[in-house]
Amino acid sequence: MKKYLSVLLLFCTVAACRLDLQAQAVPKNANERLVLDFYNLAFNAHKPAEAAQRYIGATYIQHNPLVPNGSAPFVNYFAAFFQTHPTAALDMVRVISEGDLVVVHSKFTTGPQDRGQAIIDIFRVADGKIVEHWDVIQPIPEQSANGNTMFAGNNAH
Repeated sequence: MKKYLSVLLLFCTVAACRLDLQAQAVPKNANERLVLDFYNLAFNAHKPAEAAQRYIGATYIQHNPLVPNGSAPFVNYFAAFFQTHPTAALDMVRVISEGDLVVVHSKFTTGPQDRGQAIIDIFRVADGKIVEHWDVIQPIPEQSANGNTMFAGNNAH
């Protein structure tokens, strides 16, 4: 009986860890749904122009120092990017919101051999549109000094 319980406990622990690693962002409100729909259309369906038209407001303030304000720079950059990286994909791991701000923690890869980047995007939503954006982008290292991944954790979903 003890052996059976030990095996069951081990299985449940492994299954829980596996589920934790596969956690996906689940929207809890309209702003989160809007941002996740924008992400899917822009980065997974590779339709940045349609995503911008549907989800970005007339005024779009950009805080990434490499990108100008407005939706056109976003569209132009990613339209060209997806032509040269047709297998690029974004895996949204968690979404957090407070008031008009939505934060998405994601993994972005250009293809199966790419280790990818860990990205934290912060969006401000007003009147049902994305109107402001901040981001922090970090390459995913081959090894971690602490043994933790950049995505799994107790609150991965």
